[in-house]
Parts: sequence; structure tokens; C-alpha cells
Amino acid sequence: MMKPMVLLVDDEAPFVETMTKRLSKRDLKIIAAFSGEEALEILSKNQNTDVVILDVKMPGMNGIETLEKIRNQFPLIEVIMLTGHATVESAIEGMKLGAFDYLMKPCEIEQLMAKVQEATKKKRDHEEKIREARVREALSAHGLE
Repeated sequence: MMKPMVLLVDDEAPFVETMTKRLSKRDLKIIAAFSGEEALEILSKNQNTDVVILDVKMPGMNGIETLEKIRNQFPLIEVIMLTGHATVESAIEGMKLGAFDYLMKPCEIEQLMAKVQEATKKKRDHEEKIREARVREALSAHGLE
């Protein structure tokens, strides 16, 4: 299986740098963004991204707004929300809007890795079902069921 491709979105540069190092060592391909706007720009160029790890509380476009745009523009990409204690309500709101899951900051790296693996599997399984459906559709169109 190819390395999961993960977009890490957080406005705190030291956090992004530390997490990028820690997750890269665990066989993930990490791309970093420091705002919701930057995340959307990166996703438009990297549509093979599997999972977005998204901070809820950011200046400008916050995590919830970013999540909504990701769900609309890139519906197959799974999103894991990261939240501090003060923003649990918005993380729950994120779940209602289609986030894969949410974790409290600071989170255990192994717990985050497990969520990334689950989310990657869900996305890739979904993509496989779409491919299979397209093959069946093509065969059917040519009378080759």
C-alpha cells in the first residue's frame, strides 16, 4: 500500500514542524499548510491527498469553515479535526459536517496514527468501490456484463 498522504493544517508553525517530523518518521507523506485558505489551494494541486489533519481554531478561515469547503470540493478526502479544550463544541459540529473524527490537543501520536490509518482505509475503499462501479458501467454499456 502506498504511504498515506496527509495534509497537516494548523496556524502554529512550531506545532506543524514538530508533527511533520514525528509523522514523517511513521511512514506518512506530510504536506503542511498554515491556514484554511492555503490548505484548499494545496488540495486543489494534490487531489490524491488521503487525509487532512485540521486544527479547529485558526485565524481567518477557521477549521469548521475549512472543513465545509473541503467536503464540498474534495468529498472523498477524510478530515480529522484537532481541538483544544475550549473548542469541543466546534469539533462535534465538525463531526456533523462530515469530519472523520476529532482528537483533543495535545494528542497521543499513536492515537493520531491509528485515526490516519483508519481514515486512509475508508477513503481508499471508497475510491475502489467507485472504480469497480465504473468498470461495471463500462462493461454493461458494451453488453459485456
